Amino acid sequence: MPTLFLKHSSKPSFSHYLMICAVTSLGLVACGKKEEAAPQGTGMVMPVSVISVKSTSVPITAEAVAQTEGAKEVEIRPRVGGILLKRMYDEGASVKAGQTMFLIDPAPYQITLQQAKAAYSAQQARVEQAAREESRLRGLLASQSISQREYDNAASDKATSVANLQQALANVKEAELNLSYTNVTSPLTGISGRFQFSEGALVAPNTSLLTTVSQISPIWVRFSLSDSEIKQLGGHLTEKNVKDVSLVLQDGTVFKQKGKLNFSASQIDPKLGTQQLRATFENSEHQLLPGQFVRAKISTGERNGVFLIPQTSVLTGDQGKFVFIADKDKDGKVVAVVRPIKEGSWLGSDWVVIEGLKDGDQVIADNLIKVRPGAPVNPHPLGTAAEMPAANFAKAK
Repeated sequence: MPTLFLKHSSKPSFSHYLMICAVTSLGLVACGKKEEAAPQGTGMVMPVSVISVKSTSVPITAEAVAQTEGAKEVEIRPRVGGILLKRMYDEGASVKAGQTMFLIDPAPYQITLQQAKAAYSAQQARVEQAAREESRLRGLLASQSISQREYDNAASDKATSVANLQQALANVKEAELNLSYTNVTSPLTGISGRFQFSEGALVAPNTSLLTTVSQISPIWVRFSLSDSEIKQLGGHLTEKNVKDVSLVLQDGTVFKQKGKLNFSASQIDPKLGTQQLRATFENSEHQLLPGQFVRAKISTGERNGVFLIPQTSVLTGDQGKFVFIADKDKDGKVVAVVRPIKEGSWLGSDWVVIEGLKDGDQVIADNLIKVRPGAPVNPHPLGTAAEMPAANFAKAK
């Protein structure tokens, strides 16, 4: 440390103390720089973990956000109006096709049916009377006791009575049908919705929405893929070139049933640039409900001769994606070499590399921030401890 000579003074000033502190600090900084510079030039080689890559086959897939919907969804509306007497199902419970869900007051329709039956009976009596009259006048016409006109009128009355009888029969059937409509039934098997009215309410025919029923086994899943994703999958998607569709639920688990594509739009949506798709899944355990958001994973086959490397091993530069390879230079030293790659999609936590690698390449997987192109490296398999080379060990001693 440099020595500071001060002029003798019986009373040192405050400025003298400041000068002593400044010089002392400069001396300490200079010593620290010398100590920091000491490790340089020791020749230590950067240890790096490497992965020996090997070509493999991966499925050609793409994922998209999807939403479930009932394969059949119907609105339950009454076909006849009246007082809603009773709800016959539990809200949110499963219902079967033909099961009665609501009861509308049947009394007015029972009366209408009785009136229609009475009118039918009366008309049936008229038909019988007209038939007897026509038969009687036919005999008189044969003996020329009446004119042809009188007989023709009788025959016309008989035909009119028969037609009116058919109308009366139709009225009876209509009354019976309206009476049956007072029992509002489910047209399909599915899950019932919330009751929109209350018992005792007056409902109108064909307009009042009572509830809904959704068929959820099988269940449909709607999703869409962008134009670029469709190209990665091999082009326009149809039921023939899509192998299968799987679902990833919100908790990350995979739905155990595989699905099949049952609809693909014939064109790309010009507003969104996507193709609308829909798949069907068996859902006998009712694990999926309409309206859920899931992820649909669609597969069109396999791609051969690709490589899987961790996402953390792939870096991005001005020219695109690249990795560092541990390889020997012309002097036989193992150094870090930049290798440009062409990546595909993700598979789990790995990148799918389509071009740029070959079997046996040692891809550097860690210390990537410190690695520089052409810098010597000491590679060791990922997950194992690095071994210090003998030369480095001697220098370290």
